[in-house]
Amino acid sequence: MRRFRVVLLAVVVALPLAGCGVPAQDEPHPVALPRRPLNVTASPTASEQAGEVAQVLCLTRDDRLVETVRRSGAALGPQRQLDLLVLGPTPAEQSQGLATSLAATGLRVTVPAPGTTAVVEISDPEEGGGRIDEALAYGQIVCTLTARPDIGAVTFVRDGRPLQVPDGDGAVTGRPLTAADYRSRIGPP
Repeated sequence: MRRFRVVLLAVVVALPLAGCGVPAQDEPHPVALPRRPLNVTASPTASEQAGEVAQVLCLTRDDRLVETVRRSGAALGPQRQLDLLVLGPTPAEQSQGLATSLAATGLRVTVPAPGTTAVVEISDPEEGGGRIDEALAYGQIVCTLTARPDIGAVTFVRDGRPLQVPDGDGAVTGRPLTAADYRSRIGPP
């Protein structure tokens, strides 16, 4: 009886695997992947069709971080991405309610070799350029840079000295930060 159960169990397990409908192949074959992010359902605009490389920027809407994708003809370096982040949203992004918390902020990024932790130098804030929500501003930087495949975390310095910054929950820390530290602030697109 036990042997019958073992054979029956083997047949029950093997039958679905054998008949899954995917034929075995001897050679690999190319797969055409979509060029648009999978979570975007709208048809591409002319500017999206012109570029081939997706660049993630984390902008803001209300008190939330919102990832937006811009396309360009070539991959941008981390400094150029931060420069675009400080410049803020395009007119099309503004019409969707997107903004930046980093206007008039001086940022310089380096990624010391052989690491994946970016170091962002933040200049002293300009007179009258105070932020209402610093966690949101730092979150924009961290989420933008860690969306890149070559950067895993971000630390901050001012005048070469380590800087304590707020995470997504407002806790102040000097440790390297990732997008997961701002998960509570990331909103829907």
